[in-house]
Amino acid sequence: MTITHQDELDGLKEIGRIVANTMHAMARAMEPGMTTRELDEIGRALLERDGAASAPESSYDFPGATCISVNEEIAHGIPGDRVIAAGDLVNIDVSASKNGYFADTGATFRVDPVAPPLDRLCRDGKRAMEIGIAQVGSDKPLAGIGKAIGRFASGRGYTLIRNLASQGVGRSLHEYPGEIATWPNRDKRRITRGLVLTVEPFLSTGGLMATAGKDGWTLYSEPRAPVVQYEHTVVATDRGPMTVTMPG
Repeated sequence: MTITHQDELDGLKEIGRIVANTMHAMARAMEPGMTTRELDEIGRALLERDGAASAPESSYDFPGATCISVNEEIAHGIPGDRVIAAGDLVNIDVSASKNGYFADTGATFRVDPVAPPLDRLCRDGKRAMEIGIAQVGSDKPLAGIGKAIGRFASGRGYTLIRNLASQGVGRSLHEYPGEIATWPNRDKRRITRGLVLTVEPFLSTGGLMATAGKDGWTLYSEPRAPVVQYEHTVVATDRGPMTVTMPG
């Protein structure tokens, strides 16, 4: 989607605020002994309260309102009977629509106590996303996002999952310009004013690719290694990035 009018930006900001509020409320409610299904139901209730529809459900018949991935699950985890425990890394990914506008956000949360290397991975994963977002702006190269994230990751001894990319978003969950690499690449396209996209690097201590599990949805790192993901939906402006998935 490319923003051309204020009412479009207002609609995008509204759903951006809803998904952000939902994700952060789920994180606050999360505690050891809770199942991922129970956590998902909290998210579902919040989305419904705010008049929003789960994008994974409506777009792809995903079996849950949100994606909840624990430890070795790195993305698209199906909410179910898995019990959240102390020391877990839990990724909560919330995407939804309202009035024809879509927004997408995600983050990896720690269930204390977490081992120091994983704590550091989380902090650096969020920083990698911020570094990528800083490369968004009118007429900037799309490849600049992955180049900057890749420089940060390699400089700290991390790897990036190279088949889970960012994407265009706004009027649907996945749209033009399609996949946007968050690792070094040779994409020659440039970012146009008003373009709406996600920035969501998957930072790892050794993982290189995502592989699908038996359920057809849940993704795992190959080779197996801890992975974190942080994601915002942003709009490219002449002044740089505008993040719309902020709680408020």
